[in-house]
Amino acid sequence: MKLMKTAATLAVTAALAATTAMADGHATTTLRIQTHFSPETLSGKMAAKYVDDIQTMSNGEIAVEMFYSSSVVKSVETFDAAATGILDCDMTGGAYQTGKNPAFQFAGDLMGGYQNPYQQMAWLLHGDGRAALNDLYNPYDMEFVGWWIPGPESLASTKPIRNADDFKDWKFRSPPGLATKVFAAMGASPIVMDFNEIFTALETGIIDGADAANLTNNVGLGLYDIAEHTNYPGFHSMPADHLACNKAVWEGMPAHHRKIMEVAMDSLALHNATVNEVQNEQTAKTLRAKGVNLYEWTPEDLAKYRSAVQTGWTEFATTPEAKALLASHIAFLKDMGAMK
Repeated sequence: MKLMKTAATLAVTAALAATTAMADGHATTTLRIQTHFSPETLSGKMAAKYVDDIQTMSNGEIAVEMFYSSSVVKSVETFDAAATGILDCDMTGGAYQTGKNPAFQFAGDLMGGYQNPYQQMAWLLHGDGRAALNDLYNPYDMEFVGWWIPGPESLASTKPIRNADDFKDWKFRSPPGLATKVFAAMGASPIVMDFNEIFTALETGIIDGADAANLTNNVGLGLYDIAEHTNYPGFHSMPADHLACNKAVWEGMPAHHRKIMEVAMDSLALHNATVNEVQNEQTAKTLRAKGVNLYEWTPEDLAKYRSAVQTGWTEFATTPEAKALLASHIAFLKDMGAMK
């Protein structure tokens, strides 16, 4: 009880610190936001664009101190750091929080459920997704603000990953959550580690490959300087990076600041999906020219993967919140004709 009171006090204090009144009657909001992306990657640049957008649209009333590369706390700790007032907002992803509740997996990545970012954003915008996600986030003193989805990811590997059989005994960096179960079921050996440990682990041979990001962001991380094998187009994962803010901070902000941040997130989602689509095609050409092997999986191998994923969904959805979110996604996919 004492811990809960302390956390609540921190949250209220954070809200007061984040928003103050200016002398001329206008409110100003100052936010500390952390992302796991480095500023050099495409996603890091997109995060910087978001910050510039909300500061410009608010005429300077919103000011952001942005922390890149998980420089304040580890990626998986960002959510809690925002909830307790160390930060104000988390710009990582819901799937990092599956240890709290497996429902967070379905707040970030269905791992093959949606085929492109536009389908997944359609659930958020037109399938009452925002309300469904806040049913999950709010009890943790966090407010879900929006998603940005780069598109299907590509694996990076020092060994060939031509088909499902190549996953046998393949040691790779995995994010926490459903990915570990799905890949393990296919014979791989997932090792959960922080985003910023991947390059060194690949370089030293601790892992054979990595589930990190899409083709272009993998280049930004330097992974293809070591790994000469990848798959493209990607299929195994399409995580949504979120913006989630301390609930007390969010509710203490003026309504027009909240609206600016929501609309800017929807704008970021469109810009992010489209720029990644363009740049991934250019990146693929560059990598082929450098001798990196790009593998496109056959429909038969893709079917093996998707079968493992759908089994994994049911096994992973062990809480009422997880079952509710998964049911919402499946109903939407079936209604759109994207799933039988």
